[in-house]
Amino acid sequence: MAQMWAAVAGKGAWGGIVASSLRRCAEFASALGEQLYAPVEIDERLREIHFGAWEGQTAEQIARRDTEALQRFWADPTHCPPPGAEALDAFQARVLAAWSDQLQKHPGKRLLLVTHGGPIRVILGHVYRVEWPTLLSLDLPHASLTRLRVEHAADRAARVGIVATIGASC
Repeated sequence: MAQMWAAVAGKGAWGGIVASSLRRCAEFASALGEQLYAPVEIDERLREIHFGAWEGQTAEQIARRDTEALQRFWADPTHCPPPGAEALDAFQARVLAAWSDQLQKHPGKRLLLVTHGGPIRVILGHVYRVEWPTLLSLDLPHASLTRLRVEHAADRAARVGIVATIGASC
């Protein structure tokens, strides 16, 4: 939590805060919204991807058990997902639906998304047209702040900040 507070310290006011429903994100967003008198919305679609049999384990733990499967995943996550994991296409679709909906709901506002490494990579990949193997190599430290400026049609602009509460991990 201290890392997340440090990431947003001195960054000014937010026109809205939208968070993943997972506990760390939701609790932080709620506390920040209270402190800044900013509206907070929980959006289930901003949850991290479900890693199936790998859920809750670090990359190091998985590598000790199944190095080859982990290497295949890093090289080609679309075709070599973890056993029982959420399909990458479905994950991307739900995150991008949330992204699109939130931008439409908050045109011209400075919006803070409190989410995870996976959803941030999906959004960055969409905005910058970058594929998964490249996105997996992006360094998204815990509680980092990634800023995007999104231009809207009628010359309105929304500044969107995304806070990563966790980095990309399996």
